[in-house]
Amino acid sequence: MKPVLAIRNRLGMLLPVAASHENRGVALFDLDQTLHPWDTQLLFCNWILRAEPLRRLYLLLFLPALPLAKVLGSEGMKRIFLSFLWGMRRERLEELVREFVAHIIPAICYDDLLEELVKENMKGRRVILVSASPEFYVKPIGDALGVDASFGTRVEFGTSVPLFPDFTGGNNKGAVKVARLKEELGIAGPQPDSAGYSDSKADLPMLELCEEITAVNPEGSFERRAEEKGWRILRPARPYRDRRAFGWRCLRQMCGFDRV
Repeated sequence: MKPVLAIRNRLGMLLPVAASHENRGVALFDLDQTLHPWDTQLLFCNWILRAEPLRRLYLLLFLPALPLAKVLGSEGMKRIFLSFLWGMRRERLEELVREFVAHIIPAICYDDLLEELVKENMKGRRVILVSASPEFYVKPIGDALGVDASFGTRVEFGTSVPLFPDFTGGNNKGAVKVARLKEELGIAGPQPDSAGYSDSKADLPMLELCEEITAVNPEGSFERRAEEKGWRILRPARPYRDRRAFGWRCLRQMCGFDRV
């Protein structure tokens, strides 16, 4: 079954065909722990390692780099993390992405957030997926969800994936998301008739563009900010008890031993 059909079946309805969005508002959605409860990069890594177990050798590069995370920064660590794809041919990667999106995405998305996608579409807003995850699978995920546009971290590679791939325009996180929206859609400054959805304070620059803000399972300072600002808060049920259980599942996904 195609992923978009599986998503429609979960909702028990057909996602509406997008209306004309000229001069209309936008609805900006984060992906990880917003539309679903996991880290998509780890889920995809898990999918790849289960398909090609020898790629677990990437851990010999990634684990020694962890103590240097503050020095290398999120972009540097992401480049090293993507070494699990080293040498993979583009055709094989695209095949695994299609399988990942078809099997995993429909199963993990929160029903509440899928319904929000539909509601925003019916309001006539352009529904935009904006993620820090690699764009080579963010766009297929966006297509499966039926959104109008999808933007992720642009990973540079040709016929095969290099050991530490470069990112066009940097890691699509924080203020980089705002710069990308301006580059691609001409969005600059607060937008009328707009909504933003995220679980993280890292998305505050993006959320500041929006009139209506929804915090998804917020925690810590982001939760306090949401309460102080009177933002709407959604708390869809997570498939794990607490942060420790979440961390354990993430570790298993990093090593390719998880069954989501």
